[in-house]
Amino acid sequence: MKFHLLKPLFFLVPFLFYHSATAQSLVHSKADSVLNTRAQNVYIELGGPGLLFSANYDTRFSQRRDGIGGRIGLGFIDASGASVVTLPVQLNYLLGKKDKYFEIGLGATYASFNSGSNFLSFDTTPVTANTILGTITFGYRYQPVDGGFNFRASFNPIFDSSNFVPYFGLSFGYTF
Repeated sequence: MKFHLLKPLFFLVPFLFYHSATAQSLVHSKADSVLNTRAQNVYIELGGPGLLFSANYDTRFSQRRDGIGGRIGLGFIDASGASVVTLPVQLNYLLGKKDKYFEIGLGATYASFNSGSNFLSFDTTPVTANTILGTITFGYRYQPVDGGFNFRASFNPIFDSSNFVPYFGLSFGYTF
């Protein structure tokens, strides 16, 4: 008779230990929960796919700090009447953990050049040229888990149908 009363305990005790262990595995530290949120960055970049200087927005496409994402930016330089406007767009992929990543990207940059005048003659008619350049990114990214200051350093080859130019970029910004 006593055995029949203890029999349910043989099933109940393992069940309770199993659910206790499962509940503990569902408890995350603050860093783990932040890792499961989509990383978003705003930054300024010298060089890189924006060519000279650009302001950019970068985000992941899923609720992760790494993986596939994209960037879009706007660059503008005006000096002595000549101006350059750039629009870099790129898909990128981040490999890494916590706050240190290797970045790989592929995209295009629309560039519009306006010289203000033709340098080879006395004609003051502005000379404009528009082009689309291919861009590649290989770089290091520091992107803090809890948000804050971010940093990127990259090698950015730029190419079109007839040229392939090695280029570099350096950026500083904010992760949220």
